[in-house]
Amino acid sequence: MILVTGGLGMIGAHTARALVDLGREVVVTTHRRTEVPSFLAGRVTVEPVDVTDRDALLALADRHNISDIVHLAGTVPGDDPVDFFRTDTTGLLHALDAARIWGVRRFAVASSLGVYIGRAEIPWHEELALPTVDLPHLIIAFKKAVEPLTTHSLRGSGVQPVVLRIGSIWGPLMDPESPFNHIPPYISAVLRNEQPRPLHAGDGGDSCYAPDAGRAIGLLATAETLRHDTYNVSSGRPFTNRELADALQAITPGLRLDLLPGRQAGTDDPYLDISRLTRDTGFAPAFDIAAAVADYAAWRADNPR
Repeated sequence: MILVTGGLGMIGAHTARALVDLGREVVVTTHRRTEVPSFLAGRVTVEPVDVTDRDALLALADRHNISDIVHLAGTVPGDDPVDFFRTDTTGLLHALDAARIWGVRRFAVASSLGVYIGRAEIPWHEELALPTVDLPHLIIAFKKAVEPLTTHSLRGSGVQPVVLRIGSIWGPLMDPESPFNHIPPYISAVLRNEQPRPLHAGDGGDSCYAPDAGRAIGLLATAETLRHDTYNVSSGRPFTNRELADALQAITPGLRLDLLPGRQAGTDDPYLDISRLTRDTGFAPAFDIAAAVADYAAWRADNPR
Protein backbone atom coordinates (compact mmCIF):
# COMPACT_ATOMS: atom_id res chain seq x y z
CA MET A 1 0.00 0.00 0.00
CA ILE A 2 1.26 3.48 -0.88
CA LEU A 3 0.80 6.39 1.52
CA VAL A 4 0.13 9.82 -0.01
CA THR A 5 0.29 12.59 2.58
CA GLY A 6 -1.82 15.59 1.65
CA GLY A 7 -3.73 13.21 -0.57
CA LEU A 8 -6.86 15.35 -0.91
CA GLY A 9 -4.96 18.38 -2.17
CA MET A 10 -4.80 19.06 -5.88
CA ILE A 11 -1.56 17.25 -6.68
CA GLY A 12 -2.07 14.64 -3.97
CA ALA A 13 -5.53 13.65 -5.17
CA HIS A 14 -4.45 13.29 -8.78
CA THR A 15 -1.42 11.29 -7.65
CA ALA A 16 -3.68 8.99 -5.61
CA ARG A 17 -5.97 8.50 -8.61
CA ALA A 18 -3.01 7.65 -10.83
CA LEU A 19 -1.70 5.13 -8.29
CA VAL A 20 -5.09 3.43 -8.08
CA ASP A 21 -5.28 3.37 -11.88
CA LEU A 22 -1.87 1.65 -11.81
CA GLY A 23 -3.36 -1.07 -9.64
CA ARG A 24 -1.99 0.02 -6.25
CA GLU A 25 -3.80 0.27 -2.94
CA VAL A 26 -3.61 3.80 -1.59
CA VAL A 27 -4.11 5.46 1.78
CA VAL A 28 -4.20 9.26 1.89
CA THR A 29 -3.83 11.57 4.85
CA THR A 30 -5.78 14.77 5.15
CA HIS A 31 -5.78 17.42 7.85
CA ARG A 32 -7.96 20.34 6.80
CA ARG A 33 -9.84 19.06 3.78
CA THR A 34 -12.66 16.60 4.33
CA GLU A 35 -14.39 16.39 0.94
CA VAL A 36 -13.23 13.46 -1.16
CA PRO A 37 -13.28 14.31 -4.89
CA SER A 38 -15.63 12.22 -6.99
CA PHE A 39 -12.77 10.51 -8.86
CA LEU A 40 -11.42 9.12 -5.56
CA ALA A 41 -14.67 8.25 -3.80
CA GLY A 42 -14.58 4.64 -2.65
CA ARG A 43 -11.19 4.06 -4.28
CA VAL A 44 -8.78 5.07 -1.51
CA THR A 45 -8.61 4.88 2.27
CA VAL A 46 -8.76 8.31 3.89
CA GLU A 47 -7.04 8.90 7.23
CA PRO A 48 -7.61 12.23 9.04
CA VAL A 49 -4.03 12.63 10.24
CA ASP A 50 -1.99 15.78 10.81
CA VAL A 51 1.57 14.91 9.76
CA THR A 52 2.92 17.24 12.46
CA ASP A 53 1.54 14.73 14.98
CA ARG A 54 4.30 12.11 14.96
CA ASP A 55 2.45 9.51 17.02
CA ALA A 56 -0.66 9.73 14.86
CA LEU A 57 1.39 9.40 11.70
CA LEU A 58 3.38 6.41 12.95
CA ALA A 59 0.17 4.74 14.12
CA LEU A 60 -0.87 4.38 10.47
CA ALA A 61 1.41 1.34 10.31
CA ASP A 62 -0.81 -0.36 12.89
CA ARG A 63 -3.65 -0.29 10.35
CA HIS A 64 -1.90 -0.42 6.98
CA ASN A 65 1.03 -2.24 5.41
CA ILE A 66 2.75 0.76 3.85
CA SER A 67 5.41 0.03 1.25
CA ASP A 68 6.12 3.51 -0.16
CA ILE A 69 5.47 7.13 0.78
CA VAL A 70 4.67 10.13 -1.42
CA HIS A 71 4.94 13.18 0.83
CA LEU A 72 2.87 16.05 -0.58
CA ALA A 73 1.37 17.52 2.61
CA GLY A 74 2.10 21.19 3.12
CA THR A 75 0.69 24.51 4.22
CA VAL A 76 0.40 28.02 2.78
CA PRO A 77 2.45 30.66 4.63
CA GLY A 78 0.69 33.20 6.79
CA ASP A 79 2.16 36.29 8.39
CA ASP A 80 4.81 34.43 10.39
CA PRO A 81 7.51 32.81 8.21
CA VAL A 82 9.03 30.97 11.17
CA ASP A 83 5.69 29.34 11.93
CA PHE A 84 5.38 28.21 8.30
CA PHE A 85 8.89 26.76 8.24
CA ARG A 86 8.37 25.06 11.62
CA THR A 87 5.10 23.44 10.56
CA ASP A 88 6.23 22.14 7.20
CA THR A 89 9.66 21.05 8.40
CA THR A 90 8.07 19.16 11.28
CA GLY A 91 5.74 17.36 8.88
CA LEU A 92 8.64 16.48 6.59
CA LEU A 93 10.81 15.14 9.40
CA HIS A 94 7.98 13.03 10.78
CA ALA A 95 7.33 11.56 7.33
CA LEU A 96 11.05 10.81 6.95
CA ASP A 97 11.03 9.23 10.40
CA ALA A 98 8.12 7.02 9.35
CA ALA A 99 9.93 6.00 6.16
CA ARG A 100 12.98 4.87 8.12
CA ILE A 101 11.05 3.12 10.89
CA TRP A 102 8.74 1.30 8.49
CA GLY A 103 11.57 0.46 6.08
CA VAL A 104 9.63 1.57 2.99
CA ARG A 105 11.08 1.06 -0.46
CA ARG A 106 10.81 4.61 -1.76
CA PHE A 107 10.13 8.09 -0.35
CA ALA A 108 9.03 10.71 -2.89
CA VAL A 109 8.83 14.34 -1.79
CA ALA A 110 7.63 17.55 -3.42
CA SER A 111 10.22 20.11 -4.43
CA SER A 112 9.64 22.85 -7.01
CA LEU A 113 10.79 24.18 -10.36
CA GLY A 114 11.56 27.33 -8.35
CA VAL A 115 14.82 25.77 -7.15
CA TYR A 116 16.28 26.56 -10.59
CA ILE A 117 15.63 30.31 -10.31
CA GLY A 118 18.80 32.09 -11.30
CA ARG A 119 19.75 29.73 -14.14
CA ALA A 120 19.58 31.34 -17.56
CA GLU A 121 19.56 28.06 -19.50
CA ILE A 122 16.19 27.00 -20.90
CA PRO A 123 14.77 24.44 -20.48
CA TRP A 124 15.76 23.70 -16.90
CA HIS A 125 17.11 20.17 -16.41
CA GLU A 126 18.22 18.17 -13.38
CA GLU A 127 21.95 18.36 -14.14
CA LEU A 128 22.02 22.12 -13.57
CA ALA A 129 23.70 23.22 -10.35
CA LEU A 130 21.23 25.09 -8.16
CA PRO A 131 22.25 28.74 -7.84
CA THR A 132 22.44 30.77 -4.64
CA VAL A 133 19.97 33.59 -5.24
CA ASP A 134 17.28 35.53 -3.43
CA LEU A 135 14.10 33.45 -3.78
CA PRO A 136 10.73 35.14 -4.38
CA HIS A 137 8.54 33.10 -2.03
CA LEU A 138 8.69 31.21 1.26
CA ILE A 139 7.34 28.05 -0.33
CA ILE A 140 10.17 27.96 -2.88
CA ALA A 141 12.71 28.56 -0.10
CA PHE A 142 11.31 25.63 1.85
CA LYS A 143 11.19 23.34 -1.20
CA LYS A 144 14.84 24.09 -1.90
CA ALA A 145 15.69 23.07 1.67
CA VAL A 146 13.58 19.90 1.37
CA GLU A 147 16.01 18.36 -1.09
CA PRO A 148 19.13 18.00 1.13
CA LEU A 149 17.02 17.35 4.22
CA THR A 150 15.45 14.37 2.47
CA THR A 151 18.51 12.90 0.78
CA HIS A 152 20.71 13.22 3.87
CA SER A 153 18.02 11.88 6.21
CA LEU A 154 17.61 8.73 4.13
CA ARG A 155 21.28 8.10 3.42
CA GLY A 156 22.22 4.60 4.52
CA SER A 157 18.63 3.71 5.43
CA GLY A 158 17.86 1.55 2.40
CA VAL A 159 14.97 3.92 1.50
CA GLN A 160 15.34 5.49 -1.94
CA PRO A 161 14.64 9.24 -1.97
CA VAL A 162 12.87 10.66 -5.01
CA VAL A 163 12.92 14.44 -5.19
CA LEU A 164 10.05 15.73 -7.33
CA ARG A 165 10.87 19.09 -8.89
CA ILE A 166 7.27 19.86 -9.69
CA GLY A 167 6.43 22.43 -12.35
CA SER A 168 3.58 24.89 -12.65
CA ILE A 169 0.60 22.60 -12.08
CA TRP A 170 -3.05 23.56 -12.50
CA GLY A 171 -6.38 21.83 -12.92
CA PRO A 172 -9.29 20.29 -11.01
CA LEU A 173 -9.25 21.00 -7.25
CA MET A 174 -7.01 24.08 -7.56
CA ASP A 175 -8.32 27.30 -6.05
CA PRO A 176 -10.11 28.87 -9.05
CA GLU A 177 -8.77 32.27 -7.96
CA SER A 178 -5.29 30.99 -7.17
CA PRO A 179 -2.57 33.62 -6.83
CA PHE A 180 0.04 31.00 -7.82
CA ASN A 181 -1.18 30.23 -11.34
CA HIS A 182 -3.03 32.58 -13.66
CA ILE A 183 -4.77 29.91 -15.75
CA PRO A 184 -7.65 28.95 -13.38
CA PRO A 185 -8.61 32.60 -12.62
CA TYR A 186 -8.49 33.40 -16.34
CA ILE A 187 -10.76 30.47 -17.22
CA SER A 188 -13.02 31.21 -14.23
CA ALA A 189 -13.67 34.72 -15.50
CA VAL A 190 -14.72 33.32 -18.87
CA LEU A 191 -16.99 30.77 -17.17
CA ARG A 192 -18.67 33.70 -15.35
CA ASN A 193 -19.17 35.40 -18.73
CA GLU A 194 -16.67 38.08 -17.76
CA GLN A 195 -13.77 39.44 -19.77
CA PRO A 196 -10.59 38.34 -17.97
CA ARG A 197 -7.67 40.63 -17.34
CA PRO A 198 -5.73 40.97 -20.61
CA LEU A 199 -2.56 38.87 -20.82
CA HIS A 200 0.47 39.24 -23.04
CA ALA A 201 0.06 36.79 -25.92
CA GLY A 202 3.67 35.62 -25.89
CA ASP A 203 4.00 35.01 -22.14
CA GLY A 204 3.64 31.52 -20.77
CA GLY A 205 6.36 28.99 -20.01
CA ASP A 206 5.98 25.93 -17.83
CA SER A 207 2.54 24.41 -17.38
CA CYS A 208 1.25 20.92 -16.61
CA TYR A 209 -2.32 19.74 -16.18
CA ALA A 210 -2.87 18.13 -12.77
CA PRO A 211 -3.92 14.65 -14.03
CA ASP A 212 -0.66 14.48 -16.02
CA ALA A 213 1.38 15.56 -12.98
CA GLY A 214 -0.33 12.95 -10.82
CA ARG A 215 0.36 10.24 -13.38
CA ALA A 216 4.03 11.23 -13.60
CA ILE A 217 4.40 11.03 -9.82
CA GLY A 218 2.53 7.73 -9.76
CA LEU A 219 4.90 6.27 -12.33
CA LEU A 220 7.92 7.44 -10.33
CA ALA A 221 6.48 5.93 -7.15
CA THR A 222 5.82 2.55 -8.75
CA ALA A 223 8.69 2.12 -11.22
CA GLU A 224 10.59 -1.09 -10.64
CA THR A 225 13.88 0.80 -10.69
CA LEU A 226 14.89 4.45 -10.90
CA ARG A 227 18.34 5.53 -11.99
CA HIS A 228 18.23 8.91 -10.28
CA ASP A 229 17.05 10.54 -7.05
CA THR A 230 15.78 13.76 -8.66
CA TYR A 231 13.18 14.20 -11.41
CA ASN A 232 11.46 17.14 -13.05
CA VAL A 233 7.69 16.69 -13.13
CA SER A 234 5.81 18.70 -15.74
CA SER A 235 4.67 18.58 -19.36
CA GLY A 236 8.12 19.14 -20.85
CA ARG A 237 6.89 21.73 -23.31
CA PRO A 238 6.15 25.46 -22.94
CA PHE A 239 2.80 27.08 -23.57
CA THR A 240 1.77 30.63 -24.41
CA ASN A 241 -1.20 32.74 -23.39
CA ARG A 242 -2.15 32.86 -27.07
CA GLU A 243 -2.64 29.08 -26.95
CA LEU A 244 -4.70 29.44 -23.75
CA ALA A 245 -6.98 32.04 -25.34
CA ASP A 246 -7.34 30.01 -28.54
CA ALA A 247 -8.31 26.94 -26.51
CA LEU A 248 -11.00 28.86 -24.64
CA GLN A 249 -12.37 30.43 -27.82
CA ALA A 250 -12.54 26.99 -29.45
CA ILE A 251 -14.96 25.71 -26.79
CA THR A 252 -16.92 28.96 -26.23
CA PRO A 253 -18.95 30.09 -29.27
CA GLY A 254 -18.70 33.83 -29.87
CA LEU A 255 -16.01 34.40 -27.25
CA ARG A 256 -13.47 37.08 -28.08
CA LEU A 257 -10.45 37.48 -25.85
CA ASP A 258 -8.24 40.51 -26.12
CA LEU A 259 -4.54 39.87 -25.65
CA LEU A 260 -1.71 42.33 -25.31
CA PRO A 261 0.89 42.00 -28.06
CA GLY A 262 4.21 40.28 -27.54
CA ARG A 263 5.76 39.55 -24.18
CA GLN A 264 5.79 41.45 -20.91
CA ALA A 265 9.41 40.50 -20.21
CA GLY A 266 12.29 40.44 -22.63
CA THR A 267 13.49 36.88 -22.02
CA ASP A 268 11.77 33.59 -22.71
CA ASP A 269 9.80 32.02 -19.85
CA PRO A 270 11.52 28.94 -18.40
CA TYR A 271 10.08 25.45 -18.47
CA LEU A 272 11.17 22.03 -17.28
CA ASP A 273 12.95 19.38 -19.32
CA ILE A 274 11.38 15.97 -18.53
CA SER A 275 13.70 13.77 -20.60
CA ARG A 276 14.90 11.95 -17.48
CA LEU A 277 11.33 11.27 -16.32
CA THR A 278 10.35 9.96 -19.76
CA ARG A 279 13.42 7.72 -20.08
CA ASP A 280 12.94 6.09 -16.68
CA THR A 281 9.13 5.75 -16.60
CA GLY A 282 7.85 6.10 -20.17
CA PHE A 283 5.79 9.14 -19.15
CA ALA A 284 4.31 11.35 -21.84
CA PRO A 285 1.67 14.01 -21.13
CA ALA A 286 -1.84 13.13 -22.22
CA PHE A 287 -3.03 16.75 -22.29
CA ASP A 288 -1.87 19.64 -24.40
CA ILE A 289 -3.20 23.07 -23.45
CA ALA A 290 -6.30 22.73 -25.66
CA ALA A 291 -7.28 19.35 -24.20
CA ALA A 292 -6.56 20.55 -20.66
CA VAL A 293 -8.72 23.67 -21.04
CA ALA A 294 -11.63 21.64 -22.44
CA ASP A 295 -11.35 19.05 -19.66
CA TYR A 296 -11.10 21.70 -16.94
CA ALA A 297 -14.11 23.64 -18.24
CA ALA A 298 -16.15 20.42 -18.26
CA TRP A 299 -15.03 19.64 -14.70
CA ARG A 300 -15.92 23.12 -13.45
CA ALA A 301 -19.43 22.78 -14.88
CA ASP A 302 -20.19 20.43 -11.96
CA ASN A 303 -17.55 21.41 -9.41
CA PRO A 304 -16.72 24.68 -7.64
CA ARG A 305 -12.96 24.11 -7.85
